[in-house]
Amino acid sequence: MKIPQATAKRLPLYYRFIKNLHASGKQRVSSAELSEAVKVDSATIRRDFSYFGALGKKGYGYNVNYLLSFFAKTLDQHEVTKVALIGVGNLGTAFLNYNFLKNNSTQIAMGFDVDSEKIGTTISDVPIYDLADMEEHLNEEEVSAVILTVPATVAQQVTDRLEKTSVKGILNFTPARLSVPPAIRVHHIDLAVELQSLIYFLKNYPNPDTENSQETNDVDR
Repeated sequence: MKIPQATAKRLPLYYRFIKNLHASGKQRVSSAELSEAVKVDSATIRRDFSYFGALGKKGYGYNVNYLLSFFAKTLDQHEVTKVALIGVGNLGTAFLNYNFLKNNSTQIAMGFDVDSEKIGTTISDVPIYDLADMEEHLNEEEVSAVILTVPATVAQQVTDRLEKTSVKGILNFTPARLSVPPAIRVHHIDLAVELQSLIYFLKNYPNPDTENSQETNDVDR
């Protein structure tokens, strides 16, 4: 089933909160409670959920256990997805040490670098291989996604090599805008741009509540 991309991006956010609710012993939750927790308006949450049929009941809300099971299945949380890290610098090492500890369904299975002092070692139990052997290891383990933290100057060169592997998705933390074939999906995360954007909003919209209220009023009109 095809759903809007904006909805798809919010599903992991819903799933994380529902997991927390389940852990706390809560049995049901309203769209208003979900809205307050994930900072998405209730109407959007109800519309997102409507793409999957009747997930809740009017006047009752949503059953937490059912939602947990539903989103776990929808997001393939019962299967472990192997991810590779390409570029074991400061940011890459931080990812290896974290290794999605709160999300047991996603694990960094291997890392790649050109530094001879890192190749052949392990960081947080993740083996580090020579970047020259990347294709072989990725295909052998059937890795479907990679985190790219290499220097921007070599990002496209590394990306071009991924076309011959099992990789279908790239989480790009480099400033480079990558060119990829239709079979590979790229999500760009430019930390410098996000920080600059945050600083701009802090200077020009110092009161977040006022900003949100203004946006809501604009939509209402």
